[in-house]
Formats: sequence, C-alpha cells, structure tokens
Amino acid sequence: MDADPLALITETAHGPRIDAANEAGLAAGVGRGMMLADARTLCPGLAAAPSDPAGDLAFLEKLAIWAQRWGPWSALDPPDGLLVDISAVAHLFGGEVKLMCDVEAAFARRGLAVRVAAAPTAGAAWALAHYGPRGAVLRTDDDTMARLSGLPVAALRLDDDVLTVLRRLGLKRLGDMSGRFDGKGGRDAIMRRFRNRRSAAANPLVRMDQLLGHVPEPLLPVVLQHMPLVQRRLAEPVRHRELLDQIMRDLAADMVRVLEGKGQGARRMDLGLWRVDGEVLFRSLELAAATLDAAHICQLFAAKLDDIDAGFGIEIIRLRASWAQPYSLAQGDIEEAAENHGTSLPACIDRLGARLGANAIRRPAPRASYIPERAQRWERAQRWQAPLEPEPTSQGEFGLYCRPLKLLDKAERISVLYATPDGYPKSFRWRAQLHQVIRVEGPERIAPEWWRERSTVRLRDYYRIEDGEGRRYWIYRHGIVGDGRGALPDWYLQGLCA
Repeated sequence: MDADPLALITETAHGPRIDAANEAGLAAGVGRGMMLADARTLCPGLAAAPSDPAGDLAFLEKLAIWAQRWGPWSALDPPDGLLVDISAVAHLFGGEVKLMCDVEAAFARRGLAVRVAAAPTAGAAWALAHYGPRGAVLRTDDDTMARLSGLPVAALRLDDDVLTVLRRLGLKRLGDMSGRFDGKGGRDAIMRRFRNRRSAAANPLVRMDQLLGHVPEPLLPVVLQHMPLVQRRLAEPVRHRELLDQIMRDLAADMVRVLEGKGQGARRMDLGLWRVDGEVLFRSLELAAATLDAAHICQLFAAKLDDIDAGFGIEIIRLRASWAQPYSLAQGDIEEAAENHGTSLPACIDRLGARLGANAIRRPAPRASYIPERAQRWERAQRWQAPLEPEPTSQGEFGLYCRPLKLLDKAERISVLYATPDGYPKSFRWRAQLHQVIRVEGPERIAPEWWRERSTVRLRDYYRIEDGEGRRYWIYRHGIVGDGRGALPDWYLQGLCA
C-alpha cells in the first residue's frame, strides 16, 4: 500500500480536502491542506480514503499511555505527535541517544514511522523532531539559539496566517528572528504588530520564549483511567425486549457492585449492543448526580431502548461507566425509607431529561457578582460539574448580606420624597400607591463592575425599608449627587422582603 500514492481526505464545503498522505503521495507533490482535485492534477494515480479524526485521536491517546514506559508522564500533540517527559530517566537507557534508539525500535516493531528528538523544552523538542536532523539531541548546556537558528519559522508552531506575515517581513528562519530580538527596538516592533494576538500559536514572541525556556509552557498529561465495565456474552442471540430488559437489570446490578467496591457512583454510562451481523448500537446516559441505584439506571435506559432494532439478534451487551465520582455510602433508615416514597431531585431531573432532552431542563446557579440581577444564571441541570452542589464564588460569601425574598425581573422606578438628596426617602410612590417609610436599614453601597461596564455607570446605594403597614421593600438610589455621571439620582424598587 505504501508503494502507491494514498491520501486521507475530509469532505468540506468546497470539496474533499487532504488531511494526510503517505510517503509515495508526498514524493509526488501531494501536501496536507490541498484540494483533492488539485492533488490529482499533480498525481493522477492518487488513491483517496476518508479520514477518521476521532479514531486517530483515540489511537493517539492509547499511544501516549504506551509511551509512558520512557518517562513518568506524556502529553498529546495532536494530530500526530506525543511529548514525553524524560527528565532523570535517560541514564536508565544509557543516555538520550540510546533512549531514542529504543523508541525508534519499539515503534518500528509496531509498523509505525516516527521522528524523535530530545531537548530541554517542549518547543525545542518539537522543532527538532519536525525540522531538525533525525535523532537530534539538544542538551541543557548547549547554545539553544545557535543550534536552532537554521530551522524555518514554522518550527515555532504558529498559525498559517502568522507564518505568512513573518515571511513577508523577511523572517524565514529562527536565526532571522533572533537577530531582530538582539535589540529592544526589534522586539518592540514585533510586539506592536502582534499585540492583539492572545493565543500562543498566533504570537511569535510567546512561542520563541517558550522554545528558549524563558516562559513556561503548560502541558496537559494523559492519565490512564480505568472505567468500570460489565458485559454479557450470550449463548443464544436475543431479539425480544423482555429478555433485553432482564439482561439490563443484571448488568446494572453488576455495575452497582463494582462501583460500590470502588466507593464511586455513576454519572455517565455507555451501553453497547453487538448484533450477530456485526453492527454495533450505542446508547449513552448522563445523570444529574452520582448514583448507585440499579433500578433508576434501568428505568432511564428503558426509554432509550425503544427504537433498538435487534435484527437477527444481539449476542453481546456491554455496560460501561465512562464517568464516575466519589460516592459516600450511608446506612439508610428502613422505617423512614418506607414512609417517604417521593422522588429525589436528581432522579426527577434524570427522568425529565431522558423524556424531554438534556437541554430542556435548566436550573438557576449562583454567579460571582455583587450586582443583584447578575448574581445568578440559568444553566443545564445535567452538566459536567456537579449540578446540585452549591457553586463557590470567587468574591467571598454573600451570606453576610441580607437579600429580599423576591427579586423583580426588572427594577421598577419609584418617586421618592426625601429630606436631603443623599439621605433615605421619607415616602415613595410605587404602582400608583403612596408608602410612608417607618424604618430604614442601610445604605449598602454596590460599585459598578469596572471590568465589565463603562466608566459612566453609576454606583448604587441599597436600603431595606418598612412602610406603615409592615411591608418591607428593597430599594436603591442610582448614583449620588455631584458624581459627574448624570443629573439627580433616580430611585428604583428591586425586591420584596419577608
């Protein structure tokens, strides 16, 4: 197959685009990113096959776990790279050169082509592996810039549009960029041109500093997770729903026992059904909270199995907990359980989500903001984080401040009568009714969020007041006299207290 030109393609709006090509295709002029029609102009005998990005990423993750035999941890460099930390490990193999020879031999035994390099930083190792000599080793005491100066600027892992700009500026090699950086003026000129580029792949200064080790480069290591799995290999294929439901009950009970032994509860479960004709059916389930209730799991999966076509029969059924959380087991009260037959909130959310869809169920969640109308947001009830636990805020506890029992959807403007403009009102009119103020508590001053609003936004002074009939309100004055941000302050009623 390698003797004939072959390319992997992805369908796009403008036609098939090439994702990768074998050595024969590359030798014929086929490159990544080319349209298939243009590539076949250069190589008429080019064969094409659809690419599988998800499968490639899954294989790369397995390869990263396997590569940890050469270091304590590894990280992904999609779509076709791995980074392995070999700090204080190379001497176990006889040095960096012998370690890389072992890596090449191990990959060759599995029929995989590989380019290996070793360097003090991830950026330098990536540059040498892609554009340097084969098996290059850059040691800590070497002059990094002198060793890498002949490499093209593409070794900085930059976006294509950034590389185009650098080439137009005459910066084609890393040595050209280092020459511009010798003086402060050259670095400032590059910084001004790319000052609005936030990501590292769009800023050559950040990439150069990462390559030289002047700034750290965070990497996400791949951690092996053992997912609990139970399955049934059936002697005779099943086609009837009653038998399938019975097997599901057995699998759910087995899964609960496995998770109990680990002290965990299931949050996401995947069900796979293998038919005798080779087709595989998958159903996934996400729960609102960790659970060990086998009956609840079976009830939720029952709604997802209504459209299952068993064909000539199902011979393998596999249940996997792809996401599990720590679950504290507690001894229940038998009498209390017998008296309370209600449905818990997580179970109710799960049932509604299974029937209406996960995006149809939403709940209010606290948000770190002192502005009352921004102090909460609506989000999915079934989301990645634990949805039924209070969410900590980054601005401290809000329990110190008394908030009304009910907040209006939108603060309503009121007319007030006060003795002094900076004092509290003596009376106010709201919804055509006049209220005399008897008691006042406040003010509580809330300043504008300067990182989110314009500088002309006025601050607020909140008061908790009580009228002559004992009703309590939460009002605020929008601005203060002489703040230079408008005319006289306006008054608003925002909530009703208990």
